[in-house]
Amino acid sequence: MSEIYFVSSNDHKYNEVRHILNAMNIPIQHHKAALTEIQSESLHDIASYKAASAHKMIQGAVIVEDAGLFIDGLNGFPGPYSAFVFDTIGNRGILDLVKDNRHATFRSVVAYNDGATSKHFAGCIRGTISKRVSGTGWGYDPIFIPDGHNKTLAQIDKDSVSHRYMALKSFAVWFESR
Repeated sequence: MSEIYFVSSNDHKYNEVRHILNAMNIPIQHHKAALTEIQSESLHDIASYKAASAHKMIQGAVIVEDAGLFIDGLNGFPGPYSAFVFDTIGNRGILDLVKDNRHATFRSVVAYNDGATSKHFAGCIRGTISKRVSGTGWGYDPIFIPDGHNKTLAQIDKDSVSHRYMALKSFAVWFESR
């Protein structure tokens, strides 16, 4: 099996991805780097651009991940701008914005690029935005309650229910079948 690098500046994301893929017997290495993130309404386009850039940097097989929280009552906001919005107003700011319609979708796109092959794998989960920050997880995990649960992603073992897990599982099935 060839070495795969997960390229991201986010240590939390790397640790989560490493943990999930290790459980699927796919070891990865971390290359910590901030990749240019294009402005786009499409997580697929953002992840694709980042994967191509990461491959040029590493000159080997890479995966990158881009995710977004799409809140129904805010017309899909923050969507592909989730990282910027989190850094700007955080979870408390989102809670201040959300009113009656708290339904949301957490989406993830994992992009693989080894120079010869470029593939994308998507995962999503539905849920609701909580009324308060609960738990000590990172990102929006403390305010997102997945359907079928009564606790936030930060309060449960999310490794087998998250949007990121769904995308990584699809990647792992494809990667193992090559």
